[in-house]
Amino acid sequence: MRIGALSRETGVSPRLLRYYEEQGLLASHRGEGGHRRYDADAPVVVRRIRTLLAAGLPTKVIRDVLPCASGSGEVLDACTLGHLRDRLAGLEVQLAEIQATRDSLAALVADTERASGPAASLAGAA
Repeated sequence: MRIGALSRETGVSPRLLRYYEEQGLLASHRGEGGHRRYDADAPVVVRRIRTLLAAGLPTKVIRDVLPCASGSGEVLDACTLGHLRDRLAGLEVQLAEIQATRDSLAALVADTERASGPAASLAGAA
């Protein structure tokens, strides 16, 4: 399968397919004339990559877990659980930090509005 056909089948641009290849996520070989050729399972591999990217995994992690993917990529083999749990834990930490920042900012806004009086609150709402 050539890059144009793979792009049409998956909805992923040729540029992005080349990027996946550069990152070691997708394999191709050069055919006659130097054109990229992909194996018949390339559309499935691209869908797996897209699923993992949508889950927030960086390409370096995807490179590690992709060999453990089977099926459509929406369910991974157990060998990926460590990576997935680590990523989930990292996101939980980030969410807690964002919530703490949001709470601090909301408190600062409330304190500033109280200190400025009702006129400042009305001006801020306009």
